[in-house]
Amino acid sequence: MNQGSLVMGRPETVGVSNEALESAFRVISREVEQGSLPGAVAVVGRKSQVIGLRAYGWAQMYAQKRLMQVDTLFDLASLTKVVATLPSVLRLIDQGYIRLDDKLKTFVPEYVSEEVKIRHLLCHTSGLMPHRKFWEESLLGDELIKAVLAAAPEYTPGTKVVYSDLGFILLGVLVERITGLDIAAYAKKHIFAPLGMMDTGFVPPPELAQRAAATEFRKDLDKFMIGEVHDENAHAMGGVAGHAGLFSTAHDLSVFCQMLLSQGTYRGTRVLSPAVVRASELCHTQGKEDRRGLGWLLKSSENSLAGDLLPDSTFFHTGFTGTAIWIDRSHELFIILLTNRVHPTRDNEVMVRLRPRFCNAVAASIKDWGDGLCSTPMT
Repeated sequence: MNQGSLVMGRPETVGVSNEALESAFRVISREVEQGSLPGAVAVVGRKSQVIGLRAYGWAQMYAQKRLMQVDTLFDLASLTKVVATLPSVLRLIDQGYIRLDDKLKTFVPEYVSEEVKIRHLLCHTSGLMPHRKFWEESLLGDELIKAVLAAAPEYTPGTKVVYSDLGFILLGVLVERITGLDIAAYAKKHIFAPLGMMDTGFVPPPELAQRAAATEFRKDLDKFMIGEVHDENAHAMGGVAGHAGLFSTAHDLSVFCQMLLSQGTYRGTRVLSPAVVRASELCHTQGKEDRRGLGWLLKSSENSLAGDLLPDSTFFHTGFTGTAIWIDRSHELFIILLTNRVHPTRDNEVMVRLRPRFCNAVAASIKDWGDGLCSTPMT
């Protein structure tokens, strides 16, 4: 496995049709031209080469106009879960601090449930509610965390899959209790800095924030969110949370994806073991509502967010602001789509169809697909 740096390459040198890949990018550009999206940055990488990097439209359309750039900073929303929180927890597994079947209460004694395990939190089988508007209860910082710790499961942990922000807030608390560092500091020290992801982090400093794509207009704050986290609960927590709050760029996310394709290593620097990376990609929810790995969503016939053509081994995640990454190990392929679809409001459902159509078109550009690698038939 190539553990070197990503390089800029040409599609044809890695078995990808240049013409077909350009057609895939046109799926994105058409939506921007039609006004369905303010703007987007899209990346396709294969076999340690970035073979397509495009920016379209506007990073900001209201109050002032700014063109989208390939180095625009994006509020990743729920990609925070898999880019910051997940690798931090996986690293603690690697180092022997925790195991998947440890109960959260072992490390966070004041947590209300005796049954919730780390595995449950990672796989969204904890029984916790999906979301709660803590900010509307005027809860901030530590008071918000206390409310999450007091939120009991609504069903028996391990019995079904219900995607939960609360579960990943708790994982952020877990990292801090074990290491003494909050999720922002821990991920920066042990994941982002070693990988050279210098534009990735929580609460971006002013010089980075000014490069951020604008998101929604918050009436309660009377401003567009630019370089400040869009997620209201994360904002109430000071911008640092296990479920949302991370900012990054197309370049840095490409490095992150390549690290995973290289089984935990980039430029010869190892941040995760091959064993724990592999464990995160396997299905831990067989027979339940969604196919879930550790943190990751796995492609299935019940979920079309990864399109119709990528193999069922594809693992991915999305973010509410209009972000997504997909990784297909069997073809050494990663796909990144970053948009500011919530600018100026969240009343925009374009991503429901755009994400799978883009994935389909990228998959169709690969010429050396290989036998037996296609998805199982959908029923």
